[in-house]
Amino acid sequence: MSATLHPTLPHPEPVATPATRLALRTDGASHGLLDGAWWPRSRDLLSELPALTHVLDPLWGRITRIAVNPRYWPVIPRKVPVAGHIVKVGWFTPEIDPHGLLLLSYGTGRWDLLIIPPETGAESAARLMAAASHCDGPPLTASALIAADEARHGVTSTAESLDLDEAWEYEGGAWTVFAAAPHQPGPPSRRSRLIVGM
Repeated sequence: MSATLHPTLPHPEPVATPATRLALRTDGASHGLLDGAWWPRSRDLLSELPALTHVLDPLWGRITRIAVNPRYWPVIPRKVPVAGHIVKVGWFTPEIDPHGLLLLSYGTGRWDLLIIPPETGAESAARLMAAASHCDGPPLTASALIAADEARHGVTSTAESLDLDEAWEYEGGAWTVFAAAPHQPGPPSRRSRLIVGM
């Protein structure tokens, strides 16, 4: 009996998941309406929410529920698998700001994040992330913060119509790698911001 040997196939290289683009208040109790900002890479919640909750679970306790306004999300999954547990996702039209994300952690608390539209330019997104996570910022809703930035800088963050190439890129067809924020040694100060990936 003879055996045919085939050369072993190379193992595929693991693909690095892009860093979550997130800025959070780290001053303890929130003084405003927002606890930070999240800049997803697409409008696909099923692929975006696991990475977000994976980052937030160690910081805020296990995230168990997420709520969004369906205005800017074409599909809202009912459940999202995240590192060994399931997060329930719901939508509410009048109760949730169209640019907001509500996160609940069982027995720990509630957090509200500004959702920066995926098609927003890096400069506008950086301003919005800083404003939403700033400790002494004005108490603005997510939509009011975006509107104020658009009025001040004349840049529209919520592009209503994109050409086909732009839509493909912003809906997950491709993504741009942004340089991560430099690591600062030591614990964050009481009034500093946590910024994960940019």
